Amino acid sequence: MTGTSTAVARLRAAAGGANRWVVLVVLCLSLLLVALDATVLHVAVPAVTEDLRPSAVGLLWIVDAYPLVCASLLILFGTLGDRIGRRRVLLFGYALFGVASALAAMADTAAVLIAARALLGVGGAMIMPATLSILRQVFPDRRERAMAIGIWTAVAAVGAAAGPVIGGFLVEHYWWGSVFLINIPLMIMILPIGRWLLPESRGSDEGPWDVLGALMAAAGVLGVVLGIKRAGGGEGVLDLATLGPLLAGAALLVLFARRQKRRTHPLIDMTMFSRPAFTTAVGCIVLAMLALVGLELIAVQYLQLVLDLGPLETGLRLLPLTFAAMAAGATGSYTLSRVGPRRMVGWGFVLTAASVLLLTLMGQHDRPVLLTVGFVLLGFGLQSTLFGAYESMLSEAPAERAGGAAAIGETSYQLGAGLGIALLGSVMNAAYAPGLSRLHDEGVPAAAGTAASNSLGEAYQVAGQLGGPAGDLLRNTARHAFVNGLHITLMVSAGLLLLGALAALRLPRAMDCASVKGVCEAEAGETTGPGRAVPERADTGPRADPVTLPPQNRPERRLPRPARREPAEATGSGRAAH
Repeated sequence: MTGTSTAVARLRAAAGGANRWVVLVVLCLSLLLVALDATVLHVAVPAVTEDLRPSAVGLLWIVDAYPLVCASLLILFGTLGDRIGRRRVLLFGYALFGVASALAAMADTAAVLIAARALLGVGGAMIMPATLSILRQVFPDRRERAMAIGIWTAVAAVGAAAGPVIGGFLVEHYWWGSVFLINIPLMIMILPIGRWLLPESRGSDEGPWDVLGALMAAAGVLGVVLGIKRAGGGEGVLDLATLGPLLAGAALLVLFARRQKRRTHPLIDMTMFSRPAFTTAVGCIVLAMLALVGLELIAVQYLQLVLDLGPLETGLRLLPLTFAAMAAGATGSYTLSRVGPRRMVGWGFVLTAASVLLLTLMGQHDRPVLLTVGFVLLGFGLQSTLFGAYESMLSEAPAERAGGAAAIGETSYQLGAGLGIALLGSVMNAAYAPGLSRLHDEGVPAAAGTAASNSLGEAYQVAGQLGGPAGDLLRNTARHAFVNGLHITLMVSAGLLLLGALAALRLPRAMDCASVKGVCEAEAGETTGPGRAVPERADTGPRADPVTLPPQNRPERRLPRPARREPAEATGSGRAAH
């Protein structure tokens, strides 16, 4: 019995030995499920519509309830984990995610499915920031943490890209509820493993937890994301139902930021945003996700509606993007240490912009080699950008604020995804509709042309109802207008990506590895070349324990003290843990 207890204690002390990589596996499996659920329902929407017969508004809420709720609660649960324990919040998230998956799979009305998707969003909001903040704690060495973040971001890409493939297979062979059932056995397995293996960690527990501030942040993010999604769904930006949530959400977030600046013990340390590397990294995450999600959405429409591929084949065509993202994540630590955050993020944006420009060669006929090359470059470039941005952001944050920093990163991720759908979707619609304006002059009824201008899918439905030469003309014209709109959208996306490359110039030039037992730090602007001044570093106290463990179970980690300063937490910025 004593031997078993000792073995468990050693496993739980994951930050001090090789078992931290086992912890990483558990965290990545958690993230995989959350990322998978964000996209697995997309190909099941037609089957859900046929079975449950939701209204148009109800169908939008079925799709959007999960990301809306998840995005709005990330800051709340990220900071709560800092206070009461990240492992505890993560385990609650596992349990809720499993229960919500069962409810979604067995839903017999649209209202039940919407409620279940909202509960999935609550569980996802508990899981996502907890995985990243625990990762920050169990990998205090920046070199190893860079490798862990590379794996973590690659798993997120795998989950998002694999969703349509798995969903398409399950819908074709079973029924739409099976896309949720796959979560249950995995959660049943991972809940006891996580309770047994994952170490508990928490940040500073000084002062009361700001409940009002957490609710303000949740309502503010919800309003902003809801407004963005409505704009992306074709609603007018000046429409009250779109502009109202946007303005109310933005006002709440401004009030939240002011409240945090005044508080002695804030939820979010707003001084992090005064650090150029942190702010720039957050902005790069938004831009990268804006490009990725918007382009993926348009690519799925192109593959299914223009090339006439099925859901499963569409998912398979996107696999090169996934494999390239995995390769970028696997090599990200080496690349970051060789070229530094500035070049990695900047050149990642440039590579992604080049891939987007390459995809403008797509036409109305299938060109599989071109698509494969474009998706490989797109996946590798964007994953490199996300890797460098996440690593820089997390390394700039003090250890006791890891949950809040992770929540900021994940909220930026969700905001970027919503902005991508809204912005690029609006550009696509604006470029597509004028291509159908002359159909009335060629014999197509005006009502049919107006309906067809809403989307390519609706144009196909109208063309099928018309039939004959008029239907064929409408179908061909709509397809041609969609491809032209796609090219314009890709050009706009490339411009945004190049702006991201310019923004990355504010990131640290080098990831400087000190001589202290491989402790790796990024010093903003520091280099070994001549004529460069080394910035001053803060000396604010001793190193914080990476995880909360009893003294007898804490692994010994002795590092020689450098003569020129006191030891600081290896956050990559010279900022000591408080």
